[in-house]
Amino acid sequence: MSTEITEISDELIAAGRRAHELDREHVFHSWQAQGPFNPMTILKTEGSFVWDGQGRKLIDLSSQLVNTNIGHQHPKVIAAIQEQAGKIATIAPQHVNDARSEAARLIAEHTPGDLNKIFFTNGGADAVEHAVRMARLHTGRHKVLSAYRSYHGGTQLAVNITGDPRRFASDSGSEGIVHFFPAYPYRSYFGASTEEEETARALAHLEDLIVLEGAQNIAALILESIPGTAGIYLPPPGYLAGVRELTRKYGIVYIADEVMAGFGRSGEWFAVNHWGVTPDLLTFAKGVNSGYVPLGGVAISPEIFETFRERAYPGGLTYSGHPLACAAAAATIKAMEDEELVQNAKRLGAEIIGPRLEKFKADHPSVGDVRGAGVFWAIELVTNRETREPLAAYGGSSPQMNEVIAAAKQAGLLPFANFNRLHVVPAMNIPDAVLIEALDKLEQALIVADGFVK
Repeated sequence: MSTEITEISDELIAAGRRAHELDREHVFHSWQAQGPFNPMTILKTEGSFVWDGQGRKLIDLSSQLVNTNIGHQHPKVIAAIQEQAGKIATIAPQHVNDARSEAARLIAEHTPGDLNKIFFTNGGADAVEHAVRMARLHTGRHKVLSAYRSYHGGTQLAVNITGDPRRFASDSGSEGIVHFFPAYPYRSYFGASTEEEETARALAHLEDLIVLEGAQNIAALILESIPGTAGIYLPPPGYLAGVRELTRKYGIVYIADEVMAGFGRSGEWFAVNHWGVTPDLLTFAKGVNSGYVPLGGVAISPEIFETFRERAYPGGLTYSGHPLACAAAAATIKAMEDEELVQNAKRLGAEIIGPRLEKFKADHPSVGDVRGAGVFWAIELVTNRETREPLAAYGGSSPQMNEVIAAAKQAGLLPFANFNRLHVVPAMNIPDAVLIEALDKLEQALIVADGFVK
C-alpha cells in the first residue's frame, strides 16, 4: 500500500470501527442501495487531507462534494463557529442577528451586478426551490426551462428540474419542467464541429423551444453557469450571453445556479463572471462557508425584490440565516479575501491543473477530453477516442470505471467520480506540492483506464 501511515491512534481506529458498525445498523444513506453499500470511515480531516478508517492519509481531490473550498478545519472558520456558539447559537429567522447581516453584506459585495438582497436557505436544493417560487410569483407564469445534463438538487421540485437520470424515479411530468439540450461541445447534440457552431445551434434550439412551449407560459430558465456533477463542461463563447439575451427578449427570469461553481471554485467569485453575465436570481450554497455548517441562499435582483416589497413572500425556513452557518460564511469569505484564494484557484488551474491534464490527454488514450477552470476540472474517460464511447454509460458506472476509482484510492487519493469521468476538484488552498503529488497519483489510475481502450 503506497498510502502514508500516520500517527492515528489505535483508540481512534477502534472508535472508527464502532462508528462504522453503528452506521450500518442505523444510518440510511442517500443515493444508495442500502444493503451492499460499504461506506468509507473518516477519522480525521485537515487541510487537503483525510484519514480513513485504517488510519491511511489520503489527499482529498474531491473537496468532499466539491464544497470544502478552503479545505478542512480552516482555523479562522472553526474559531468563528466557536465564538458564535458562545454568543448566540441559534435564533429565529425573523430576528436580526449580526452574523446573518454580515454574511449577507459580504455575499452581496461579490455577487455580479446589483444582486444585493440575500435570502438564506439551508442548502442548494432549497435555494433552487425558492428561486423558482420567486420567479413564478414575479412573472405569474409556471413553466421552468432546465438543461439536460444538469443537477439542481434532491428535493421534489429541484430533482425534477435536474436534467440527469437521478430525477427519473421522481419524475411524474407534473412539476412544469421542460428540458432543453445544452451547449456541450465534446458531445454536441447539434452536430457542431466548432464552438461557434455549437453556440449558434444551441441558442437556435433554445429559442425554438421557448416559442413552441409559449413564452407567455415560462417563468424561469435555470442553468448551471458551469455544470458540476453533470460534467464540468464549460459553455462555449457567447452561449451564456445568448441565453441572457433570450430571457430578456421573452420576459423570462434567468436563474444562475452557482451552488457548486460559486465562491471561487472556477477562479472567479462566481462562474458567470467569466462571461460577464448578470442573472436575475443566483443560487448558492457549498462554498459559501466551505460546507462547515449547512447554508445556501438566493441573491435577488432589485426588480424581483420590488415584487415583494409590499407583497408578502410566501416562504421561509426555521433555520434561514442560522447564526452558526452565517458566522462560518463570513469567516470563510474573509479568509478567501485575506488569503487571495480566488486568485490562487485561478493560478492553480492555469499553471498546474490545466497543463497537466492536457499532458494526460496527450499521453493516455483513455482520456477523451479534459476541461475546466480554476480548481474545477473533469477528465472524460473513453474506450475509443474516435467513437468517444464512454468508459461507463451515461447514468451509471461500470466494472472498468470501478477499477479506475479503486486504483486512485490505492494510490492515496480520495477521488470524485461520476459516470465516465474523474473530476479534479481540490481545495482552493491546496499546496502546490500536494496538488502535483495528487496528479501524479491520479495518473496511476489513468494507466489502469488505458487498459480498457479498444
